[in-house]
Amino acid sequence: MKVNRLYRDFFLHFDILVMLGIFLMVVGFLMTMELSLSTFLFFAIGIVAYMFSEYLTHRFVFHIKSPKNAFLLKLIKRLHYDHHKKPNELKLLFLPIWYSAPSLFILCLLFYFVSGSISATLAFATGILFMFFVYEWKHYVAHRPLKPKTRFGKWLKKTHILHHYKNENYWYGVSTPFVDALFGTLKDKKDVETSQTAKDLEKRA
Repeated sequence: MKVNRLYRDFFLHFDILVMLGIFLMVVGFLMTMELSLSTFLFFAIGIVAYMFSEYLTHRFVFHIKSPKNAFLLKLIKRLHYDHHKKPNELKLLFLPIWYSAPSLFILCLLFYFVSGSISATLAFATGILFMFFVYEWKHYVAHRPLKPKTRFGKWLKKTHILHHYKNENYWYGVSTPFVDALFGTLKDKKDVETSQTAKDLEKRA
C-alpha cells in the first residue's frame, strides 16, 4: 500500500475531520482571550486527563461483559468488540464522532464546573483534543503497514499488538502505556498467558 494512501486514509477520515474542525474552533476562541502561564498548565492538565480517560474507558467500558440489552450491545460492538474481531479493518480503527464529541463535551463541562473559567476550559479542551489526535494516530499506526521511526513508537505499536493478539486484559494504553504501569497492566509478554477471547470479547466471562 502506498504511503500517500495511508496518510489520506487517516487525515481525510470523516470522524477525524470533524474533530479537527472542533479543535480549530476551540483554539480559535482560545486565541481571542488573554493567555498566561496558567493557560499552558490547563493545556497540560487536559493532556493528562485524556491519558487517564483513554485507559479507564478502554479497560472498564470498552471491555465490559457483553450487555444483554440489544441496543447497548450494538453500541459496544461498534466501539470496540468488532475492532477486536477485525483489528485491521479501517472503519473500525477510529472512535465514532457520536462517542468522541459528547465525551469531549462532558469532560469540558465537568472541568468548567470545577474551574469556573471559560479560558481555562478552552485550554483544557485543547489539551484533550491534542491527546485525542495522538491517540488516534498511534492507534492507526499500530494497525496499518506504517513503521514507527522511534524506539518509543515501536514500543507503543508492540504493546498494542500484544493487547489484540496475546491477551486483551493487559496493555490497555494505546498512546500512553505508562498508565498501564500505574494500574499493573503493563507486563512482559513472557509473563502473560495467551487469551482465547482476545479476538472475541463477547465470549468473555
